[in-house]
Amino acid sequence: MYAPLLSNRYLTSRIIPFLAVAAVALCVALVIVVVSVMSGFLEEVRRSGKTLIGDVVVTRDITGIPHYEEFIREIEALPTAEAACAVVETYGLLQMPYGQGDGGKQIETVQVWGIEPTSFDRVTDYRSKLYWRTPTKEETAALAPDDPRLDAEYQRDREGMSLHNAAGEPGLVLGIEISPFNRRTKDGSYRTENQSGAQDPGYFMPNIEPAPLLTLVPVTESGKIVGEKKMRFPVVNEFQSGVFQIDSQRVLAPIAEIQRMLALDAADVVSRTERDENGQPKIEGRTPARATTILVKAKPGVDPMQLRTDVEVAYARFFETIMKDPVRSRFGRPPLSVLVATWEQRLSALLGPVEKERSLMRTLFSIVYVVCAALVLAIFWSIVQEKTRDIGILRAIGASRTGVLWIFLRYGMLIGVVGSLLGVLLAWAIVARLNDIHDLLGTPSPTWLRVLAWLAVLVGLGMIVRSVRRASALRTVLWGFGTVGLASLAAVLWNHEGHVIWDPSVYYFSRIPSEIDTDIAWTTAVFGTLFSVIGAAIPAGRAADTDPVKSLRYE
Repeated sequence: MYAPLLSNRYLTSRIIPFLAVAAVALCVALVIVVVSVMSGFLEEVRRSGKTLIGDVVVTRDITGIPHYEEFIREIEALPTAEAACAVVETYGLLQMPYGQGDGGKQIETVQVWGIEPTSFDRVTDYRSKLYWRTPTKEETAALAPDDPRLDAEYQRDREGMSLHNAAGEPGLVLGIEISPFNRRTKDGSYRTENQSGAQDPGYFMPNIEPAPLLTLVPVTESGKIVGEKKMRFPVVNEFQSGVFQIDSQRVLAPIAEIQRMLALDAADVVSRTERDENGQPKIEGRTPARATTILVKAKPGVDPMQLRTDVEVAYARFFETIMKDPVRSRFGRPPLSVLVATWEQRLSALLGPVEKERSLMRTLFSIVYVVCAALVLAIFWSIVQEKTRDIGILRAIGASRTGVLWIFLRYGMLIGVVGSLLGVLLAWAIVARLNDIHDLLGTPSPTWLRVLAWLAVLVGLGMIVRSVRRASALRTVLWGFGTVGLASLAAVLWNHEGHVIWDPSVYYFSRIPSEIDTDIAWTTAVFGTLFSVIGAAIPAGRAADTDPVKSLRYE
């Protein structure tokens, strides 16, 4: 019974154990806050990265997949698939009607996606990513009064969902970051500004004339360049996916137009030797249109890896069906294999670096555990030194070495548990209010707080004078350090006019991720307790080895 009683007494009788508890709590809180923000950032990247891509992606670059409509029907018949859509992917040059180049033109290198908006929306929720659309009631309440989206002039839902302008011409939907006239504000929304930086609806991309000129280069199956194709497309809307690399490079266009420009549309196959009754080259058949990419959405609760496996099986079945038909296989032979990947595998270049940064952060901050153990060791070494006579008495009345060892190990465990729990609570409070803290830092210090800080400095100076008069060196030193700290804080508050660390106009997420990583929190708490026990082990061993005779003579 003496072990728990002494552990509790040692913990509550002096201030130094509370310093150990505070050290453990701060170490644990530091690790949890940093790793939780990194984990939150990764989750934001993951959520944004999945935008406009679906769960599984089937790819056959350049030459594409013929009879893809039949393949899509095969996929949608799967019990694990919700929907699928065709995309034609390529790269092109977009000549914009502005800039300092020849004739005031600027060339943008873009990633072009030819899509059919309705099926694309079923897979990717494309409609919600259109930026210039009619906001919902909830969105309207959250928008700033000067947000352009509240003006009907900027609401281009129909054009964005049809990929045609009011005149019926096929158009483009640009990533929101392609236009240099879209200025991201502090709340993460956009304003259209002219070249002088003033808000100007005339620089709204769907109003820009003449229409941008898109240049694509068709490539044959053998790798031969057929010749460039050019077409003007008016801009009908813009989209925001949440990933800067996508929003600054990608443009969406009607799939039929992109297939035609890349020679991936359906076409007649003409005989080189035979003639028809009119003397014209005989049409032997017709090659089907091709799509380079198929996006697949999984049904709720379905693992993308399982869907990937099912899609691979579906493609093998589709390939076998086409090859059994001599006509269709002659004019549209599908490739023997295609690349089937989950969205995470497809975006590994985007997600991989963030995953590695989080792992690196965890590794670096594991050093904090060693610091925690070192602090506990130093404090316990001091306690053991101070309690030498108490230890000697315990040994003299029959306490075993194991009993004495267990006192201090229990003592270390108690400090670790209390400190870790306090650290978890502190981290939770910080992470939960992280954006509020950031907003507070971004606003100027109120006058009353500045005055109060300097009054605290004056009080500190008065206490220094009082301590000097009473000839108390310890109080003089303590108040001296405290007053210097208060003076530094008062100076910072006096000059603080607001400092924004997480600027939505620079960083792509408008808010700092503020969800605590529960697994990391409890793992950190366990390791904080474990290293507290490790730090206490060496002083505990020294206490257990104490000679009762020598310790009773200790002064």
